[in-house]
Amino acid sequence: MGKHKPLVAGILILAALELLPRGILAQPPGAAWVGGYAVSLLFTAVLWLGNVWLWRRGVARWPLAPATARRLWWQAAASLAYTLLATVVLGAGLAWALRWPYAPGRVLPETGLNLVSTLVVLLIYEARHTFGQWQVNLRRADQLTQAQTQAQLDALTQQLDPHFLFNSLNTLAALIEPTNAAAQQYLEGLADLYRYVLLSRERPTVPLADELVLVKTYVALQQVRFGAKVHVTYDLAPAALARRVAPLSVQTLLENALKHNEASQARPLHVQVRATPDALTVANTYQPRLAGLAPGLGTGLASVRRRYALLGAPGPVVVAQAAGEFTVTLPLLPGEEEF
Repeated sequence: MGKHKPLVAGILILAALELLPRGILAQPPGAAWVGGYAVSLLFTAVLWLGNVWLWRRGVARWPLAPATARRLWWQAAASLAYTLLATVVLGAGLAWALRWPYAPGRVLPETGLNLVSTLVVLLIYEARHTFGQWQVNLRRADQLTQAQTQAQLDALTQQLDPHFLFNSLNTLAALIEPTNAAAQQYLEGLADLYRYVLLSRERPTVPLADELVLVKTYVALQQVRFGAKVHVTYDLAPAALARRVAPLSVQTLLENALKHNEASQARPLHVQVRATPDALTVANTYQPRLAGLAPGLGTGLASVRRRYALLGAPGPVVVAQAAGEFTVTLPLLPGEEEF
């Protein structure tokens, strides 16, 4: 009951305030005030609860900030229709039940007064919702910053300095004989991969199109090693390319597929990268290695899941295994123009 006290108090107070523009003070205290307050309380409760229910439906349907304008337009239309309908139905119902004369000419003025109070109530709910979203986003941004900082510290303690490695690759490329085109091409691909790592590690998201360039470079490097043992295909909706992903998240999924599955002449590994405007899926034939690399601990997927949660993705990272196929689906994030 405690959590409903503000709601009950708000309805009781607003019902009293609703009587002021309707001239209650011109009436002598007594039965007119009691009856007027009872009627006002009925209208206020029905309009408040109904419009707030519509508001909650709108928030559930369009929860993300980019859809706020669409949600508010829908709310305005729904509240106008509901308030008009409630005013007509309650007015006609009370006139019939109490045998009052029904005045259709009062419908529009009464609806206008009811819309004013409805607007005030919805503005309060919207302000609370916006403030709550701001707090959530502030905490999420702080957590994301901490996660990125920790990831950079881990990289510094566990790996070579990427700048050193990148420069070393360029130096090595200059030492390779110009006639060895395959080696030159391999080193250029490796350098491109590390250039992407350097450029993207300070960015929370990157366009999917940029991430796919990295993925194709990574696949090309791996196919030098695996050859026909690995087949990677792409099925990408053009509208998906402008959406955004966490940097290196798609590459991590390809790396996991190669790391934990057998890829041989007898059992080639098939990987497909599929993208719709809303999600990207990496699917591979499920043929786990029986020997060789130790079983993965799922740290790569756990990191991807945490990053997408901190980025406020519109849905979770979904992992599934069925019919000999292992799939991971990433929700695509809005493009910069959609924020």
